[in-house]
Amino acid sequence: MDALTPAELVSRPLFFCGIGGSGMLPLAVIASGVGAEVSGSDRSWDQGRTPEKFDWLRRQGIRIFRQDGSGITSPQQVLVASAAIEDTVPEVIRAKALGCDRVTRAELLSALFNTAPRSIAVGGTSGKSTVTGMIGWIIEKDGRNPTIMNGAVMKNFASVANPFASAVVGRGRTFVAEVDESDGSIDLYNPSVAVLLNVSLDHKSIEELRRLFGDFVARAGIAAINLDDEDSRFLGERAAKRITFAINSQDADIGVETDSIREGPTSISALLLDRRDHTVHPLRLPVPGRHNLANALAAIAGAVAAGVTMHDAVLALAEFKGLARRFDIVGTSSDGIVVIDDFGHNPEKCRATLRTLKSQPGRVIAFFQPHGYGPLRQMGHELAKTFAEELGPDDITIMCDPVYFGGTVDRSEGTERIIGLIEAAGGRAEYIPDREACGDRIVELAQPGDRVVIMGARDDTLSEFARGVLDRLA
Repeated sequence: MDALTPAELVSRPLFFCGIGGSGMLPLAVIASGVGAEVSGSDRSWDQGRTPEKFDWLRRQGIRIFRQDGSGITSPQQVLVASAAIEDTVPEVIRAKALGCDRVTRAELLSALFNTAPRSIAVGGTSGKSTVTGMIGWIIEKDGRNPTIMNGAVMKNFASVANPFASAVVGRGRTFVAEVDESDGSIDLYNPSVAVLLNVSLDHKSIEELRRLFGDFVARAGIAAINLDDEDSRFLGERAAKRITFAINSQDADIGVETDSIREGPTSISALLLDRRDHTVHPLRLPVPGRHNLANALAAIAGAVAAGVTMHDAVLALAEFKGLARRFDIVGTSSDGIVVIDDFGHNPEKCRATLRTLKSQPGRVIAFFQPHGYGPLRQMGHELAKTFAEELGPDDITIMCDPVYFGGTVDRSEGTERIIGLIEAAGGRAEYIPDREACGDRIVELAQPGDRVVIMGARDDTLSEFARGVLDRLA
């Protein structure tokens, strides 16, 4: 990687292994947008899952191959692959045989990101994609035509021609990206503006997360720091320059008149305070939940750090449409059963979604598909605690087996353990191994006025499952 500059990288043919992934697809689109020759393969394409996504990539001029090594044909190609991709994958074997250079997704993204004249990086355990989408929209409305790299489809930028708008290739000087701590690659980014949302258990230990996020804010020109999060407040002291935000802390530069907060089933509003100049700014956010109010404060602070006025940032967010699979209301049945598609997969994300649901009347049926056996072992106890604490005696959690698309992962410990932990903590839960059978159970249980939430990550077919549940209820 050290021998390849960003200019050299995009001048070489790039082959993405796992090109349909939530992190790979937008990066492939950005690389193609800046002039690189891009192709790729994906196990999902071979298995016939989400064919519309790969058809769309091909319409963008990106060639798609089976994951059998046939797309690697020249030593000039650069293999873009996650560090977790196994050496037995045909593309890896073929690239080694030809002597191809190999970079990770984060190495390629950071190379492009770090060369931008102005760069805004969003880090934290939860909320990154939403805040990245919010900042991207604010910067767009400010007329700066940014490049945006996200892990989710941003509805403000989506269209019939671009249904998979998790990336925007802009002509301006600003690059906005969410950056990942789960594999340690956040260390590669040197942002003009760093936004730190929160620090909580996910893929790494708290000690390692504190090191990663602390170094992240220390490298930035200016950092936007959440004072409501204890670790973020502490780590923010390492920033060379900072702007702070919070709902509850009275010390934050950008805050909220807490008595003004009004929550609805699909929106939240509040009076925002800019304590730097003692001005008040009314915000109506067309997405629900206090966590989204916190996300809005983070986005506003990050945009203000990048030179947008508070007034303009608040106005832009009044038009924010949200992200796909972030409390995404699929529809409502004729007898008032609401089905919601949600990316919640770690304890903090799930807690935010469940609290938003429980802020309104009605029973909750929460379906959760764990996003892997490894994460289930890492955070299973905290997940169980979340579902047991946030849901009431009339609510129910239904879980199937973790998503598994092949590989050598240890599958000895699964969902049964989590169900047992939920029940031991006083919650109501059912384990049904097969996902389709879970759908049958949801339809059997659902009553008028219920909210059904479909939760999980790393599986695009969850959205199809949510639509199928709604169709059956309708």
